[in-house]
Amino acid sequence: MDIAFLFPFILLIGVMFLMTRSAKNRQREALAMRDSMQPGSGVRTIGGLYAEVKEVREDTVLVEIAPGVHTLFAKNAIGAVLDAEEYARIISGEDAYADGEEPVVPDDASSLTEGEEKRIGLDKNDAEDRGRTESRDARDDDGENGTAKS
Repeated sequence: MDIAFLFPFILLIGVMFLMTRSAKNRQREALAMRDSMQPGSGVRTIGGLYAEVKEVREDTVLVEIAPGVHTLFAKNAIGAVLDAEEYARIISGEDAYADGEEPVVPDDASSLTEGEEKRIGLDKNDAEDRGRTESRDARDDDGENGTAKS
């Protein structure tokens, strides 16, 4: 067997190994995050629901989604365990950038080109446009199938 024949298979096996390894690491991190849930901690479900943990069971979590409203979720349905400060900020509806340091996102790319002296002029010049039209009219052929005008 030639090594050039085996190289793609070895490469494929290596890539598959790395992909499964990273997936296992993500699963391990998610399991550790779900195991860190305690009564009183804030959570976000995979559906985007914010709630406070009331009771942690073997495979399920009892959460309070509103005062006096409890519901049971599977542990796998918990997307993130939130810090106490972050959970309080989200529930109270406070802005994450209340101190006025909100990042500015431009509407277009014009702010990226400010200050550059090299600019490409895309404006039409009427004199140049008329010159092109006149030279096109001066041709002997009709421009469709290469036949000469009579």
